[in-house]
Amino acid sequence: MPAPVRFTPHVEQVQPDEAETIRELNETFDVILKKTAEDYGHAVRSVHAKAHGILRGELTIDGDLPPDLAQGLFATPGTHPAFLRLSTNAGDILPDAISLPRGFALKVLDVAGERLPGSDGTTQDFIMVNAPAFQAKTAAKFLGNLKLLAKTTDRIEGTKKVLSAALRGVHNAIEAVGLQPPATIDTLGGAPNVEPLGETYYSVTPFRYGDYIAKFRLRPVAPAMTALSGEIIDVAGREDAIREEVQTEMRDIDAEWEFGVQLAYDLDEQPIEDSTVPWDEEKFPFRRVGTLRARHQDSWAPALVKQVQDEMRFSIWTGLAAHQPLGNINRARNEPYRRSADFRARFNHCPYHEPVVESV
Repeated sequence: MPAPVRFTPHVEQVQPDEAETIRELNETFDVILKKTAEDYGHAVRSVHAKAHGILRGELTIDGDLPPDLAQGLFATPGTHPAFLRLSTNAGDILPDAISLPRGFALKVLDVAGERLPGSDGTTQDFIMVNAPAFQAKTAAKFLGNLKLLAKTTDRIEGTKKVLSAALRGVHNAIEAVGLQPPATIDTLGGAPNVEPLGETYYSVTPFRYGDYIAKFRLRPVAPAMTALSGEIIDVAGREDAIREEVQTEMRDIDAEWEFGVQLAYDLDEQPIEDSTVPWDEEKFPFRRVGTLRARHQDSWAPALVKQVQDEMRFSIWTGLAAHQPLGNINRARNEPYRRSADFRARFNHCPYHEPVVESV
């Protein structure tokens, strides 16, 4: 491989309309937050509101990494405590018959180094989904998709179930002829109801990786997890079927994921500002930098659920300056996501904070 592209601030191209887009994102998130808080009497996340599993784990950084991989968090071998949150992407808490893409939020503790502006504590967050590319090319397109979701927030669940079943049929029909279904179909309820523990998760957007630029991936490697890859959960008659399945599985599984990094070598083929373009994994392979483990446990233990659900926020802008989020999608996720967390903290009278090792 040639030398990877070195990070400079010039790899980003800020557009003149971004401030207005972010203002509208704030307004759209507010619609979702206020409606769901009114419905539930308790404020939930504006996206990925429904969790299916909350786990304690640890991230072990590999030793003897080559210089291009020994960057930022991954520059120093060692093991860090971590919190894991498995979810789906809607801003309201829906029955699992309404099938949506999976999300994976990871909070790594005790991370030393220069922080991103406004990033409290000593944690590093990674937020991933079970797809290699983002659903929208620009923040403005993301806003359009979010407005669609906002319009469905107060629809009756029966309507959503019918829509989800129809969209799953569309998804399956498109896949049957060898094509990739549009991301909007999955976002609105057409995603297969797959086992979360068998899925591979991607950052989809690029990040600074110390001196370089990269995307991140979590790939299950424990045999009990790879056996679940592609399996469909039977949700008939069970509103929280996914949570129940994860809870049953995690009683016996010692979960293990490989943490991989995909460095950027060619910004024409690996664009910074268009996250709908997957970076070719054959040409630019992911390389292992560590292992995430979560021993068998109760994945819905009440005390841990309360701690993570109500007292923590996950944000790609929480972490090291060495892992600065890049591109317009990432820039647009900063202010609205903090605004969402602030709303939850005020409404629930429960301030969030970054955990430290002593509190784990």
